[in-house]
Amino acid sequence: MRKGIVLWVLLLFATSSVNAQYLESFEHAGEIGISAGIAHYFGDLNPDIVVDHPKFSGALHYTKQLNNYIGLKISATYAFLGYADKYSSNIVQQTRNLSFNTDVWEFSVNGTFNFFKFNPGFEGYNYTPYVGLGFGVFNYDPYAYLNGQKYMLRVLGTEGQGSEAYPDRTPYKNYAFCMPLTLGFKYAISANTNIFTELRYRFTTTDYLDDVSTTYTPDAFTPGTPSALLSDRSYETGSTIGIKGRQRGNTLAQDAFATFHVGISFNIQAYRCPDRSYSY
Repeated sequence: MRKGIVLWVLLLFATSSVNAQYLESFEHAGEIGISAGIAHYFGDLNPDIVVDHPKFSGALHYTKQLNNYIGLKISATYAFLGYADKYSSNIVQQTRNLSFNTDVWEFSVNGTFNFFKFNPGFEGYNYTPYVGLGFGVFNYDPYAYLNGQKYMLRVLGTEGQGSEAYPDRTPYKNYAFCMPLTLGFKYAISANTNIFTELRYRFTTTDYLDDVSTTYTPDAFTPGTPSALLSDRSYETGSTIGIKGRQRGNTLAQDAFATFHVGISFNIQAYRCPDRSYSY
């Protein structure tokens, strides 16, 4: 009886050792994936971080897994952003009556951390939540419509940028930097394929994602021109509020945007020679 128990324990140990060695011989080297979902803007036109008018977003990803938990993720993302004062319940914003849209093209590099060991194809190691933090650069160029015609707002200098009356206000750049913060979850549906969902919030270095930041500058424009009409659109609500020096936006906070994606990725596996330290 004792010999049977001893043999059974040894067999169990040997089987576990073989399984462990087999698991360790396959490394999850990385992933290539694609995702799509929604994007949302937060800033001077949406200061309360309300999520009520999302727009389309899509991305391509490549992840290099450095070890079982830490990876380096490179992403190329497109996001369509836009918002309007008319969506707000605040009467001051409704009277201000500004709006914008912009295409955003972002490239970012993110460090990722898996909470669980992730090795697709092995039961118990085929899912994990993860977090990420990184650095990115993105291109943007806000625009708005006036009488059905599209106008690029940056070149109009709607807050006096480039005007002789305001020499200290230079046109803002059409690119900025960001720090993406990521929360995600991935699940391997097979040894080769994963599905994942990912929420990514960007802290940015610009307050002009929406073309709104400082004060009104009515003396910088010729009345009736697109620059004047798009700088202060309160006339469309029945009362003009664009007095020189009156606050048009909030200079104390930078704009931000977020994406929520669902995607699919394909695994890159590597084989490592078995560790000879295993004994049977």
